[in-house]
Amino acid sequence: MENVVVTIIFMAVVGALIGGFTNYLAIKMLFRPYNALYIKNWRIPFTPGLIPKRRQELSKQIGATVKNYLLTPEVFQKRLFNEDIRSSVLQFAQKKVEKTVFTDDKTIYDWLKLGGFEHLPNTIEEKVDLLIEKQFNTMKTTISTKSIEELLPNDIQQAIDKKIPEITSYLLAKGEEYFQSTKGEMTIKNMMDDFLGSKGSFGGMIQMLLGDSTSIVSKIQKEIIHFLNAPGTKHLLVNIFLKEWDTIKQQPVIEYLENIDFDNILKNIQRYAKQELNIQEHLQKTISYYWPQGNEYVKNELLPKLVHKGFTEAESKLEDVLNRLNLEEVVREQVDSFPLEKLEELVIGIANKELQMITILGAVLGGAIGILQGLIVYLLN
Repeated sequence: MENVVVTIIFMAVVGALIGGFTNYLAIKMLFRPYNALYIKNWRIPFTPGLIPKRRQELSKQIGATVKNYLLTPEVFQKRLFNEDIRSSVLQFAQKKVEKTVFTDDKTIYDWLKLGGFEHLPNTIEEKVDLLIEKQFNTMKTTISTKSIEELLPNDIQQAIDKKIPEITSYLLAKGEEYFQSTKGEMTIKNMMDDFLGSKGSFGGMIQMLLGDSTSIVSKIQKEIIHFLNAPGTKHLLVNIFLKEWDTIKQQPVIEYLENIDFDNILKNIQRYAKQELNIQEHLQKTISYYWPQGNEYVKNELLPKLVHKGFTEAESKLEDVLNRLNLEEVVREQVDSFPLEKLEELVIGIANKELQMITILGAVLGGAIGILQGLIVYLLN
């Protein structure tokens, strides 16, 4: 009887060892060996291990699974384009704008420096100088080669032509008013005295013969006024002025500007323009200074529209972006390039207890089979 018990126990132990070792070996053969083993030209069966051997198929299947079932456009839309994400993005943008763009701590010049444009004010002034100089030289060239008639618009020339008779009437009226005044009378008397005085003794003799010049001055005054009121006088003066105006129009403008210092004028214009622009001072102000309502407008109107537009565009382009990313190929390449040692360590680390239980289960089953075999042998004998 003792031999029977020993035999059964022996067979149970052997069965347990075989069952446990078989399961342990099967688990190890999932990963090992990593490469095929050869005896000369003969490849040893079951090498490499299952996962190394089927690695490409595994990576391809994982890639297809990820693309078709795990990271689909619907999943991204659900996770990235929901109202919570939109609200979070909008709130983040609003806080950033308020703390950075519309802060009182940074001037416009500070923003330019931050963007690497600290030389922009000087550049603007240089551009202004060049623009003014270019326009000034163009104007100078124009007036140097063209006449007044060519430069003045026709409506202005016609307006001047119409004004000449009016100006003539005004001058005649002022002349009449002047010569009718005491001052005008004294002017006539002084002119007559000066004229006679300039003729020497002959003039003195004439002056003695005339005696008091008051009556003569009155006659001359009346004749002058009569002359000024005569229709022919106005007609004569109008014709003279029109003729002179026609002569002036035919002359090059530059003839009337010969003594003008154009260089000094250009410098003064440039200086005045820069003083009026006052770029340096304007850039020392904040954005809020020039746009007091900007913060509220950007936060409550502009940013919501931009975020909505951005999410709408991104959502419409999502499928195309995912196709361009080719997630299936990315996953396949990553799985193919992942070290087998790390993959084995990862799997065993996660399922270590379960794998140990499988090994123990193999030993238990092997031991049970050994006991069953021992009993069968005993019964047969």
